[in-house]
Amino acid sequence: MKLIKNILIYKDIRMLRILLLGAISGFPWVLIGSSLSLWLKEEGLSRSTIGWAGLIFGVYAFNYLWAPIVDRIQIPLLTKKLGHRRAWIVLMQITILLSLVIWSYINPTQNLTLLISVGLIIAIASATQDITVDALRIEQINVNETKSMAAGAAMAVVGWWTGYKLGGVIALFAAEYFENAGVVDYWQTTFLILGILIILMNVGLMFVHEPIESDRYFRQNQTDKLIQNKLGSNNLVTNLIAWISGTIGGPIISFFKKNGFAIAMGILGFVFLFKIGEAFLGRMSIVFYKEIGFSKGQIAIYSKTLGWITTVIFTLLGGIFAMRFGSIKTMFVAGIMMALTNLLFAVLAWVGKSELLFAVAVIADDISAAFATVAFVAFISLLVDRTYTATQYALLASIGTAGRTTLASSSGALVDWLNGDWGTFFVLTAIMVIPSLICLWLIKNKIKIGEK
Repeated sequence: MKLIKNILIYKDIRMLRILLLGAISGFPWVLIGSSLSLWLKEEGLSRSTIGWAGLIFGVYAFNYLWAPIVDRIQIPLLTKKLGHRRAWIVLMQITILLSLVIWSYINPTQNLTLLISVGLIIAIASATQDITVDALRIEQINVNETKSMAAGAAMAVVGWWTGYKLGGVIALFAAEYFENAGVVDYWQTTFLILGILIILMNVGLMFVHEPIESDRYFRQNQTDKLIQNKLGSNNLVTNLIAWISGTIGGPIISFFKKNGFAIAMGILGFVFLFKIGEAFLGRMSIVFYKEIGFSKGQIAIYSKTLGWITTVIFTLLGGIFAMRFGSIKTMFVAGIMMALTNLLFAVLAWVGKSELLFAVAVIADDISAAFATVAFVAFISLLVDRTYTATQYALLASIGTAGRTTLASSSGALVDWLNGDWGTFFVLTAIMVIPSLICLWLIKNKIKIGEK
């Protein structure tokens, strides 16, 4: 009976809106992730160059720094017509769209610096939109609706993977179609097609309800005034100090005060380390698929289409699992699954090209990733102080992204150092999961999230 009630939560219309928000958040990763990597690979650039190009993902690790700006500054004209959150999303979507138009005119071998610079702009716009997408997603659910919040986390993950997987399918098939049709700059043309998807997402965004938060600015100003009073004066300098302290310092102090220094550092260590192994695998996976002999069409079918279906199913199941057993237990299960999945890729590397083993490895990877992501999103959502939801969520999410992006940028160099020994590479990515689970084990009984 409880299982049926949990499943029925997914029928809430708000879950559909959260699904769309997730898709908007996940789609840019297609552009600066698999599409950019394969584009550079087919232009003849080295694995190390492709790996280091992934450093542009590093901006996701620092978007909490400007989260207060997104929370407080209104976009002229757009905010009044669309609402605070949607205005920021639309502005960032326009930025990404214009960047794709610029990409369509670039030759990677001749203008690599410009190409990466535009990719950095896309990453910054995407990281900025994530701040307000997460805030708008949380604001769809009332504070006391804990099960709906867990279901919303699952739907956000489904949406993210939908945007990422289906966007990837369209990108790969479009690129292969244009290549077979004899279009010389087939990737550049593909990016124009992807721009159409961005326009359609913005149309869909207009159907996402933005709750009216009439006293948000009032509460923010009240915090500033409280700090100004403690400073003892009111001038430009103290106003600036009060603004910075209230919007950035306050959430950080609140987090450490709530958990204690030792537990807080343990939490941050776990968040930083949890998905490093998965990121190393993900950054080089499409290069591995290409080197082992799979075509773009095969990659699209097995890695994107089948992967998306599997991810959707097991993300929803992961949400139910997390509601039943708690996010911490779910993360232990997901961590073990991630390690075992990476070993499957090692077997594929040693055996050679095998469509069956490829399908099994990809499906297993998507299952573990689905469980891990749902648990992770639910976990950090439970950790945040609702007084500082946007900034604390952005901070924790950024720290998690930092581990996946900064360290994983050396993935290509690691493969080169191993002289292309993909099997050993995947074994090492499996071992990378262990430190995070040790951190979680040490703090699991002391975390103040209301559930274990």
